[in-house]
Amino acid sequence: MLRLGPVNLESPAVMGVLNVTPDSFSDGGRYSTIDIALRRAEQMADEGAAIIDVGGESTRPGARAVSEQEELDRVLPVIEAVRRVTDHPVSIDTSKPGVMREAVAAGASIINDVYALQADGALQAAVELQQPVCLMHMQGEPRTMQKQPQYDDVVAEVTQFLRERVAQCVEAGLDRGLIIVDPGFGFGKSPAHNVALLAGLGHVTEIGVPVLVGLSRKSTLGKITGKDVSQLMSASVAAAVLAFQQGAQIIRAHDVAETVDALRVAAAVMNSGSSQ
Repeated sequence: MLRLGPVNLESPAVMGVLNVTPDSFSDGGRYSTIDIALRRAEQMADEGAAIIDVGGESTRPGARAVSEQEELDRVLPVIEAVRRVTDHPVSIDTSKPGVMREAVAAGASIINDVYALQADGALQAAVELQQPVCLMHMQGEPRTMQKQPQYDDVVAEVTQFLRERVAQCVEAGLDRGLIIVDPGFGFGKSPAHNVALLAGLGHVTEIGVPVLVGLSRKSTLGKITGKDVSQLMSASVAAAVLAFQQGAQIIRAHDVAETVDALRVAAAVMNSGSSQ
């Protein structure tokens, strides 16, 4: 059985999004109390999520930075509450080494870092913790990343960055078997860049570690469909299936039940030839 830490990757794994922030781009403020967040976590687990991803700082374009203590105050009670009611692995969406350490101590078993462990002390913390880590590509930083992002070849440049970052983390002492990569759809990329990156996702999978994709409710899908973020469930599910067909093994999603069902159908079709 193929596993990465606590996650079974024999079938596509859905990472359910639980933002305990007031300002995330699609669900800011919806899960800002522990009771509401806990109910949502239980619902996502029942719907088939393999991972519950808890985030306490928005990374949408223009979002304000929060202090380490503020982030800890948001995420730690939720992680502890979720771990009391479900065995599902919890990931902590953070770039701060202090939050990584405290979240793992509270029960998180995956680190999901949009800065790919490039913040001061983050790589050292990950090496010490030896938990699965997702390294994401981002051009710039969240406050300014969507101001005219430019690439000569977005697929090649993203793939090269992730390949080099994996090597740097392994050299620093992080077990390669604990590393996931994320091409960072919507993080310093135009809609055209995102479409090209999805079409070329197979190049990212050639790095040889599991690939996580987060396209759920991204603005690119709104540009393609002409719809508001609240109307992007169908487009998000379609993007999730396309990413899975291109080799992604973990899909980060807001609409968990719909994404799980769609990926089960896609997996059944893709595996049908090998079982005959």
